[in-house]
Amino acid sequence: MAAVDIVMPMELEPQIISDDDMEREAEGFKEQGNACYVKKDYSEAFNYYTKAIDACPKNASYYGNRAATLMMLCRFREALEDSQQAVRLDDCFMKGHLREGKCHLSLGNAMAASRCFQKVLELEPSNSQAQQEHKNATAVLEYERMAEFDFEKRDFRKVVYCMDKALGLASTCHRFKILKAECLALLGRYPEAQSVASDILRMDSTNGDALYVRGLCLYYEDCIDKAVQFFVQALRMAPDHGKARLACRNAKALKAKKEEGNKVFKDRNFEAAYRLYSEALAIDPNNIKTNAKLYCNRGTVGAKLKKPDQAIEDCTSAIKLDDTYIKAYLRRAQCYMDIEQYEEAVRDYEKVYQTEKTKEHKHLLKTAQLELKKSKRKDYYKVLGVGKNATEDEIKKAYRKRALMHHPDRHSAATPEVQKEEEKKFKEVGEAFTVLSDPKKKTRYDCGHDLEDDSNNMGDFNANNIFKTFFGGPAGGFSFESNQNQAPGNLFFQFG
Repeated sequence: MAAVDIVMPMELEPQIISDDDMEREAEGFKEQGNACYVKKDYSEAFNYYTKAIDACPKNASYYGNRAATLMMLCRFREALEDSQQAVRLDDCFMKGHLREGKCHLSLGNAMAASRCFQKVLELEPSNSQAQQEHKNATAVLEYERMAEFDFEKRDFRKVVYCMDKALGLASTCHRFKILKAECLALLGRYPEAQSVASDILRMDSTNGDALYVRGLCLYYEDCIDKAVQFFVQALRMAPDHGKARLACRNAKALKAKKEEGNKVFKDRNFEAAYRLYSEALAIDPNNIKTNAKLYCNRGTVGAKLKKPDQAIEDCTSAIKLDDTYIKAYLRRAQCYMDIEQYEEAVRDYEKVYQTEKTKEHKHLLKTAQLELKKSKRKDYYKVLGVGKNATEDEIKKAYRKRALMHHPDRHSAATPEVQKEEEKKFKEVGEAFTVLSDPKKKTRYDCGHDLEDDSNNMGDFNANNIFKTFFGGPAGGFSFESNQNQAPGNLFFQFG
């Protein structure tokens, strides 16, 4: 076999580039970066500045330029690192200190920003940009202080205002955004709060604060199971998150207590249900939606316990928390009907029907309006002292008793005022009996019709004639006489 000569490749010696060449190359990259920056092509400018830094990593201006580019790309944390590196390389680099301060301010660290701007003013006291930025940092610190104070006072609207102002100067501060979102949730402005938290989670899915706010919104919207999932996730990302831990505990306790109350209510153990709903209401006063339901549930229990005033008070509390809660209006209206406060019942049913124009709600409103109309007439059942379901015999017995009680002859020895009052009552008793003893008139009366429209005019009846007809005989079959052995005015009946 023929031998083959193998030619081995010669190793090339590495080309040595001088520092001057590196600096010239770096300057070239810098100029290209500057051109891209002017054209607002910030991504390409970033690439050129990075090449410049790689070529000459000890040049403060290259880090400063890349920091400026990163700021335009809203990558403030990276920009902060470059700015800090720039001033480490050159402590007198004013643009570096300015950019570091702006990054701190944008990220919400106003105290650190203030120190940076103060450093610039030490180097150049007349620097107008540093003076303005220092004022901005001072303003952010003041908004923070006010927000903390207002949060303690539970003035959440004021906190939102302060955070909006602060975010105008510190636009990328997640801490300010989270505080604003939390207060929006506490104000019941859940979509806005969810939007802020979601924006943060899109940039950082592991942000425990944003996960907590998402859970808080769900918790306050009575989606407790989903809320607990977010709280657990927040605690997984931030085990020391106190608010998430408290909210998670409250959510679980609230759900358990409410479900226990519902169970005993279904078992008709109303006293226990009332106690459990009361305990649930004490867990978290901030949970408006769930507490509105709990108040309404407790109001239902109150109605079952025959405590209408207590039930009305609870339903009113529910409506104060949620003025769109139809079920609470319906429950309160029914309680008003039960205690014959028909004007209040009509008002509640009108509110319900304006919101939900259903056949059922229309019927309830018509019924309440009818009862209100009936309540403004004489209540013949009360006049006779019988219930609305009284039988014919019960009506007759009641008339006999009341007619004899108020007959004018029985009060002939009384004062003129008493005689006049008793005569009026005697006529009312006769009027009531005339209506309730006649099936047709009674039906029309019960249906709320005006009896004055009948052919038999109610004004034509004579109470004495009714009395005589009922008892029989020209004098009613009996006479009222004084007993000589009794004091004046004491009368007794003598039937014929």
